[in-house]
Amino acid sequence: MRTIGLFEAKQKLSELVERASAGEQIGITRRGKLAAVIVPARREMSVKEIFEDIEDIRKSVTRSRRFSVKELIEEGRI
Repeated sequence: MRTIGLFEAKQKLSELVERASAGEQIGITRRGKLAAVIVPARREMSVKEIFEDIEDIRKSVTRSRRFSVKELIEEGRI
C-alpha cells in the first residue's frame, strides 16, 4: 500500500479516487502516522459469483485436508 501525506492528498483527491476505484489501496498520513485508507468500493456480487466462490473454497478445503464433502457436512463445516 502506498502512503501519501494529507496535504498532498487534498490536492490530488480526484486522482486518488480514480486509483482506488481501479483497485489500489492508498494510505493517508497525518504528521507521519497513518490516519486513513482509501480503498475500492465494494461491488455487488451476482449469485453465480457467490456460488463460484463457495465452490472454490470447498475444493481448497477438501484438497488441503483430504476430507470428503460428506464428512464436512456432517461436521457442520459447509
